[in-house]
Amino acid sequence: MTERFDIIIIGAGNAGFGVSAIASEAGKSIAFIEEWDFGGTCPNRGCTPKKILVAAGNLLHEISHADEHAITINDSKLDWQRLIQRKNDMIDFIPGAMQGVAEKRGKIYRGSAKFVGPNSVEVDGSVIEADNIVIATGSKPRPLPIEGAEYMITSDDVLSNSELPDEIIFIGGGVIAMEFSHVYARAGVKVTILEATPQLLPRIDSDAVAAIKAESERLGITIKTGVMVKSVTKNDERLTVSYTHEDTEYTSTASAVVNGAGRIANVDTLDLEAAGIDFNGIKIEVDDYLRSVSNPAIWVAGDALLHSAQLSPVATYEGRIVGHNIVNGPSKKPNYDNSPSAVFTVPALATVGLTEAQAKEEYDNINVTTSDMTGWFSAKTYAETVAWSKIITDKDSDKILGAHIVGHRGEELINIFGLAMQHGISASDLKESPMAYPTFASDIKNII
Repeated sequence: MTERFDIIIIGAGNAGFGVSAIASEAGKSIAFIEEWDFGGTCPNRGCTPKKILVAAGNLLHEISHADEHAITINDSKLDWQRLIQRKNDMIDFIPGAMQGVAEKRGKIYRGSAKFVGPNSVEVDGSVIEADNIVIATGSKPRPLPIEGAEYMITSDDVLSNSELPDEIIFIGGGVIAMEFSHVYARAGVKVTILEATPQLLPRIDSDAVAAIKAESERLGITIKTGVMVKSVTKNDERLTVSYTHEDTEYTSTASAVVNGAGRIANVDTLDLEAAGIDFNGIKIEVDDYLRSVSNPAIWVAGDALLHSAQLSPVATYEGRIVGHNIVNGPSKKPNYDNSPSAVFTVPALATVGLTEAQAKEEYDNINVTTSDMTGWFSAKTYAETVAWSKIITDKDSDKILGAHIVGHRGEELINIFGLAMQHGISASDLKESPMAYPTFASDIKNII
């Protein structure tokens, strides 16, 4: 007998739990399908374990400037194996805890899901049905059409490998490459980043990227953009990457090569066609309410969407919107305009809103205030090696359009700008708001 539910949620990560939080409160019957760890990528193989490594990188960064604070430190060294074990110890409880939450909200099915009809899914030999099915399967590393790609590792491997490489090459200059490269470089690893496009982090303001690129190169990270990688070959325990840069052929060798080319929707095993779901080979076509345009029983949230930033808070936000729209009917639309984010390099690059290029396209009369804060008292107090900001406003309305910060605790300050943008606080009002002094936030009045 086929079991029927109000909602089937495929994937038990941030998006899936966002859906279930709303649907469970409304008394909906829920089936969770998960083939791997409950909690999904972020807490198990992404942002949470990564931040433990980044925290070590931050401390190494502070130690490297101890002398400027009149502190003498000798022989500081990162024990990579212990760091990975610390990471494991801190996150090991997460899948079980998240599964416990799921069990309180619905019934759990373990295994790989596959559609067998517009309202039905097969998992581990069982077929279940629902009025609404949510695809919250997250993302997976983007496959690269490169000869020898099978020799590359992914961010999952970086987070689990207890052996520190002596040299590492990242193919792709996105978030994964930038964040891990800063940790590796401070651990004494020789790092090379090879990016196909003209700019690292292509979605981020170009001047902000230039600031973090310069800081990365100061650390000794080799960065090449406009690169065409041809092959990865293995010779004993070493890997050789062959590539073209500025019409010249090069080879670089390392003990590890990482696929840092970003992530794609993890939907290829779902048999979307069996459910009549429009899929263009890259993303599922959805309407403004995150519902499939071809099958009204299907909803999509989180990294599987692809049209929004692949961030855990965004996934939760989208999941809650889908939950609301299932319970109450399609009425809520996501708005991504004021969602802050950070690339956790050391120091971090933080951003919210429009880039300068985007603002120039959308507004006729903008003001751009760019600040190099390294000579400011606050930056010199903490011996900051990079402290940079760009704030974009609309001259006509005094509206904050975008904020981009490198260093200066930008990963925290960016939330103030996001809050101001979300609630319509003008640039002048934010500039005049009193902040505790002396803090990095007290410099906000000087960077707008």
